[in-house]
Amino acid sequence: MWRIAHSGFAMAGVGIVCVVVLFVSQDAVREPAEEQLLDFLQNRQESRLTESQSLPGEPTAADRASVASLTDLPQHQAVLTKWIARQYRVAQEPLAVLVAEAHDIGERMDIDPALLLAIMAVESRFNPFAQSPVGAQGLMQVLTRVHVDKFEAFGGTMAAFDPVANLRVGAMVLQECIRRAGGSVEGGLRYYVGAVTVDGSFYVNKVLRVYERMHKVLAPFDLPTYKRGLTLRDKPAPAASSPTASPTSAPSAAPDIQTGAAARPAPASASAATQRTLNPPRVDTPSTLVAQQQLTVQ
Repeated sequence: MWRIAHSGFAMAGVGIVCVVVLFVSQDAVREPAEEQLLDFLQNRQESRLTESQSLPGEPTAADRASVASLTDLPQHQAVLTKWIARQYRVAQEPLAVLVAEAHDIGERMDIDPALLLAIMAVESRFNPFAQSPVGAQGLMQVLTRVHVDKFEAFGGTMAAFDPVANLRVGAMVLQECIRRAGGSVEGGLRYYVGAVTVDGSFYVNKVLRVYERMHKVLAPFDLPTYKRGLTLRDKPAPAASSPTASPTSAPSAAPDIQTGAAARPAPASASAATQRTLNPPRVDTPSTLVAQQQLTVQ
């Protein structure tokens, strides 16, 4: 059996060699075989290169994105989000998070959400990675080197590039500026922009123009008073200083909250009898709402 099998395998080998030699000697048979073999080797090489150059997938990458669906927002927030997205050419999904967060901050801090959104529009055009020549960073253009303490609760100054963290810190800075200006929104905006060498009127007017356009979008909706507009509150004018008063009796200007520089006092327009403020009295009942109804910026 061994001899028969051995001889059989030998004869089979000889036959295969003969067939191969015959095919190789025939051009009509050899050339198509060579082309097929070459195509196979090239395709295999390309597949190996593609596998070596491809990056691994990350199924949880979407969890890092700060996005929301417009269907999850109240109608007035969704309408405002669409308008901002169209005006500033930004995606609606990440913008929806900022609009919702601005309204949540407005509920907590009695700040009109449209004012926060208007500041973001003017300061960064909703670019979370924006940076000014003086180092103001993020959506609200907060000077991180001045407000290091406020960013500690968010993990450090690098949180300035997180949209939500930057918005919250910017709202705290704005609230301090408005409080420093005696409740005047215009004066607070001047402090916020750090108007040291100029009165800041150009910046204030620019923010208020965007603010008013946003409230035109929100006009069809029945919103609480503090969300409708910057209300006007009558305040007594400050007593005029005596012409004989000593110049040394005037208090020195405190460092600006936003820039850290010595800011001059708010201009006279910010201390006039009629001031804009973000903090109208809380409305508890419909009757008090009517009694406290105030003029809005047209």
